[in-house]
Amino acid sequence: MFQSLIETLARAWPFLSVGFQMTIQIWAISIALGIAIGLISCLMKLSRFKILRFIANFYIWLIRGTPMLVQALVIYFGMPQVIPGFLPSPFLAGVITLSLNAGAYLSEIFRSGIQAVPIGQTEAARSLGLSSARTTVKIILPQAVKIAVPPMVNQFIITLKDTSILTVIGLAEIVNKAGQYVNLRYDYFETYILVGMFYLAFTSLLMLFAHFMEKRLSYGRKNNRS
Repeated sequence: MFQSLIETLARAWPFLSVGFQMTIQIWAISIALGIAIGLISCLMKLSRFKILRFIANFYIWLIRGTPMLVQALVIYFGMPQVIPGFLPSPFLAGVITLSLNAGAYLSEIFRSGIQAVPIGQTEAARSLGLSSARTTVKIILPQAVKIAVPPMVNQFIITLKDTSILTVIGLAEIVNKAGQYVNLRYDYFETYILVGMFYLAFTSLLMLFAHFMEKRLSYGRKNNRS
């Protein structure tokens, strides 16, 4: 069994290495954009302006209420029919899909983190003369990020696994490239075991990172109390 996996890996590596690079690349870009979208959406949802709250709530409701597979199909196949000249590549459509999807969930994670910060922190900052914006940036957000780290990393893991869905729009990520290989050699079992091992290894690294960050942050909080 082990020897068979090694032999399959050697034969499939030209395919899997390309898919691996594409998966990591689109995941990293989408996470960076998702964090930005999620933070903006979160601040809009907490805004005192009704129109901003409505836009944020509608966006979160729409993304969380529909499957990511449908979102990818709409963006890649559907949007070109209603937006003249918009012809996204599989990579661009994948980035848009993953970013919007991750952003909606990260928005709720950020909101929960912000609302978990004691209200006394805000009141103390305002009493010292800080504006609402500076209070948010200097006082609230740093504490909210610490609270939100574990669920954030969990969303990073989910987004990594969600990249496999983008094979339906032809993105050359690792599942897609594995499919190209098995169409040539029919090594279904060994090839998809290797793909699963890739996801397992990378998500395990993210879990270790989350555990490390939790320990560091909890250590910092203990020191602050003392």
